[in-house]
Amino acid sequence: MDAALERGRRVYLRLASRGDRRDWCDLRDSSLEHTRPWEPALSTDATSSERFDRLLATQDTGDSLRMLLCRRSDEAIVGMINLGQIVMDPLCSAYLGYWTGVDYLRRGYATDGVRLALRHAFGNVGLHRVEANIRPENDPSLALARRVGFREEGYSPRYLQIAGKWADHVRFAMTVEDWKARRSGTGPRQ
Repeated sequence: MDAALERGRRVYLRLASRGDRRDWCDLRDSSLEHTRPWEPALSTDATSSERFDRLLATQDTGDSLRMLLCRRSDEAIVGMINLGQIVMDPLCSAYLGYWTGVDYLRRGYATDGVRLALRHAFGNVGLHRVEANIRPENDPSLALARRVGFREEGYSPRYLQIAGKWADHVRFAMTVEDWKARRSGTGPRQ
């Protein structure tokens, strides 16, 4: 936990290291059926180990930040939170993505982790806006976005290719002003 980018009461965010390969691959392999309907397939032939190599190579490139979501009690990797397509001046924006391992669902880890990722995005990274695009049938993820204070901005037909088909998404966003207002208690709470 010494290398944490952000720490919360129950979880923390950090970059991956080579020593995480087995735990990360086990988590991905056990969760593939759960995550498949929600995320784009980068390569159907890639093994978990190849995906882990890609994670190590792309986790902190300036235009992306891919963080492990870890539980504080035992330092277990429980998921991932990504800030992608980070663009600075004058946009100062990124896309947020997240997933939780199937064995860790509905325990609040993703909610806590997304809150930490937003703190990191608006604080350390210096972003002005973070956007999240979620499939309309992904009720838990939609609820998470609303719970942490994202504002629904619209509906994007055929937005992203998932499992070889163009899928509709609900578009959410949060600005640093929204985030600060929520933290100070002056913004809307859900």
